[in-house]
Amino acid sequence: MRSAGGWIIPGLVLAVFAGGCAIGPDYKRPVVAEPPTFRGQANAEAASFADAPWWEAFEDPVLRALIGEALGLNYDVRIAAARVQEARARLGVARSDLYPSLDYGIDGGRSKVGPGVPGSIGGSPVAEARNFYSASMSLSWEIDIWGRVRRLTESARADLFATEEARRGVWLSLVSDVAQAYFQLLELDQQLQIARNSTGAYQRTYDLFLDRFNLGVASKLETSRALGALGDAQATIPQLESSIVAKENQLSILLGKPPGPIARGRSMYEQPIVPAVPAGLPSALLERRPDLRQAEQRMVSANAQIGAAKAEFFPKFSITALFGTAGPEMAALTGGATTIWAMAGTFSGPLFNAGRTLGNYRATQAQWEQTRLQYEQTVLVALREVSDALTALSKLNDAEVGQTTAVTALDEAVGHATDRYRQGLSNYFEVLEAQQQLYPAQNTLAQIRRDRLLAYVQLYRALGGGWNLTDPQWIGQDEARAR
Repeated sequence: MRSAGGWIIPGLVLAVFAGGCAIGPDYKRPVVAEPPTFRGQANAEAASFADAPWWEAFEDPVLRALIGEALGLNYDVRIAAARVQEARARLGVARSDLYPSLDYGIDGGRSKVGPGVPGSIGGSPVAEARNFYSASMSLSWEIDIWGRVRRLTESARADLFATEEARRGVWLSLVSDVAQAYFQLLELDQQLQIARNSTGAYQRTYDLFLDRFNLGVASKLETSRALGALGDAQATIPQLESSIVAKENQLSILLGKPPGPIARGRSMYEQPIVPAVPAGLPSALLERRPDLRQAEQRMVSANAQIGAAKAEFFPKFSITALFGTAGPEMAALTGGATTIWAMAGTFSGPLFNAGRTLGNYRATQAQWEQTRLQYEQTVLVALREVSDALTALSKLNDAEVGQTTAVTALDEAVGHATDRYRQGLSNYFEVLEAQQQLYPAQNTLAQIRRDRLLAYVQLYRALGGGWNLTDPQWIGQDEARAR
């Protein structure tokens, strides 16, 4: 007759080989809409703006320095890094179930129990103090026959990858947020300069009208209208100064430091920008955008959970072993032996649990369906964002050309109207009307240029810019500083 150890060892080997495959569906990427080109894209090209690292996409050296500082100190970046560490640790926890668990235990004590008392050790007629101890090591292992533990490990690994993609998404979002806030700050600077220029122009107009009024040439109406225009222009300056401080404070928070002034590099109109940039192929977007890769890893995780839930329908096989030693005083309880050992195998499975196992399995299937739909929706949103940015770049370029023409013409009109007024060939209405058309037109031109710069940033973000950078290249600024 074969001993306990004689059948457990062969059974263990058989179980290990039987566990070579995991039940449940293997992951396959669902088919999603992939148009041949983005809407707003002239031609399909393999190269993409997203291939460029961020320090090449943004050429302003001050902006590059701000982005590098933000990537190193921003709190969202640091929080994302901590989440990656947590996910990596959870993967280690899930993977540990693939291996045996070895524990130890040590017991010791001293007692004095009289004869005849239940629990007394030995048959001594005289109560005396005795020491007793035991030490043992125990081993337990669930043989992963159906792949339940491997599916859970697969799910945890996908969660880790999703968290890493989320961190890369935070990096890309931070680069975009810093660039957008910086360009908005430059636009506020431009508006402030326009407000100061208009205030100076209205001041000169008012002085001209006042001199003519004092000479009895102009009317009080002209002077009052000029003073009103001057006061209106002066009122915009403190509002813009307040907006500039608020934008600087926003940038400071992105940089991970207390609110303070922000350095500027090139002015808004000196920032390089092109009306059309290569977008690449829509099919490559699935590999470039961190949020799409994150959504796919969530599908992988949900898919693995289906396999783990399906394995719960089948029996589990576990082995346990115990080896230890006991003091002489405990020998009476162990048949006179001081060395103790035990080995057992457990074969268990569900018979009836009121639909709990089935309900859990159906829940995992529903979770997978949710992640699939979310992934497909994320793909559509990504295609829309790229199309919006491409269209904005193209159309805003045309708008800026037209608005530049308008500003140039209105600037000439102000000069002509002022000359005509001084020569007595026109009234004050022409001067004020020309000025009141010029300065709003200049503000509109500044807003169009700002929107072009923002569309440029949004396209870089929508394409998953910097997708081929390694993690050290994102954070380590050696290459960026060398440029």
